[in-house]
Amino acid sequence: METKIKIDHVSKIFGPKPKSVIPLIKEGKTKNEILAETGHTVGVYDASFDIKKGEVFVIMGLSGSGKSTLIRCFNLLNKPTDGSIYIDGEDIVTYKKQDLKKVRQEKIAMVFQHFGLFSHRTILANVEYGLEIRGVSKDERRAIALKNIEIVGLKGYEDKYPDELSGGMQQRVGLARALANDPDILLMDEPFSALDPLIRREMQLELLDIQDRLQKTIIFITHDVNEAFKLGDRVAVMKDGHVVQVGTPEEIIESPANHYISEFIKDIDRSKVFQAEHIMIKPNALVSLKDGLNVAIKEMEENGISSVFVVDRGRRVKGIVTIDDAIQAKKEQKSLSDILRDDYAVVEKEEYINDLIPKALESKYPLAVVNDEDKLIGFILRVHVLSGLVSDDIEESNEYYY
Repeated sequence: METKIKIDHVSKIFGPKPKSVIPLIKEGKTKNEILAETGHTVGVYDASFDIKKGEVFVIMGLSGSGKSTLIRCFNLLNKPTDGSIYIDGEDIVTYKKQDLKKVRQEKIAMVFQHFGLFSHRTILANVEYGLEIRGVSKDERRAIALKNIEIVGLKGYEDKYPDELSGGMQQRVGLARALANDPDILLMDEPFSALDPLIRREMQLELLDIQDRLQKTIIFITHDVNEAFKLGDRVAVMKDGHVVQVGTPEEIIESPANHYISEFIKDIDRSKVFQAEHIMIKPNALVSLKDGLNVAIKEMEENGISSVFVVDRGRRVKGIVTIDDAIQAKKEQKSLSDILRDDYAVVEKEEYINDLIPKALESKYPLAVVNDEDKLIGFILRVHVLSGLVSDDIEESNEYYY
């Protein structure tokens, strides 16, 4: 994937002589020691990572970790004390005022934690605001605003005022306003933290749905590890101004960089992080439609299983057969197609384990896992979903009890 943003050894120190503090950090002094000795506050120190185009990149950490300080460096609301920030290959830290203004108006938009809406303006007028500042004509900005209000699910609320909307709806207005400028990059600083849990979950799903359609580059700040791992393609974990680890949610869970990361993620709900493709077993026993009952029975007997998926030439699932049905059909001289069952569940490889539980409860058979082309790529035993346990060597498992 193409790199959209490169953070290169970025530091942000608050105080009268910020550069004088950098040697102290290099000596190993802590954030608190530096504050006590110099009166300077270390916001961020020596952060380096890349963000890919179209990626949801989450920066996670506890209060005071430096995550909000860092996100404000992306649009130079906080100008770095040291280091460079490249957007599309250009270091915006070196930009003059006019060039920076253009970047802020056209490339980057920010969604705030407390909405930041104008109480005296309608929803439509709030969403239009950025376009109005840019001098876009009234008809054009109205059309753009209406389109983005519909994108966030607020069609019909154009003439309402912010105080007539719930917190979740107000946050949707903030998102629509950010999207109205058609930015490449969305900066979201704990945008859902002020919402109650139910609305927060709805907004997380809404954001993922919008991202699936628009493919923006999103930098999302949160202190909630479950939210971070649900939304992030990759996650950066911060502590005391330092970026401790960067990786996919799976990489961080499976290979934490140190004890701090291990403690940070110990309460993560893995069922909301791991997807079907992470716990599926690759099918080493399949039967084609052109095969007969003898082949199906042989496959099941040799692999010690009691049912097997039947696929066509494109490896698309056509049904499932059980060993009992196959043996009985052979006695009655029936064909394989005569005994195909269709009461099995098909799941997509990106579905989260938490969402598989109802399907596992309803199904008597393994869950068939398919890719974007509907090809069978694996199956999941009901016991693995319902127990919530995932073995490291699941593909080597002998528990083929369908």
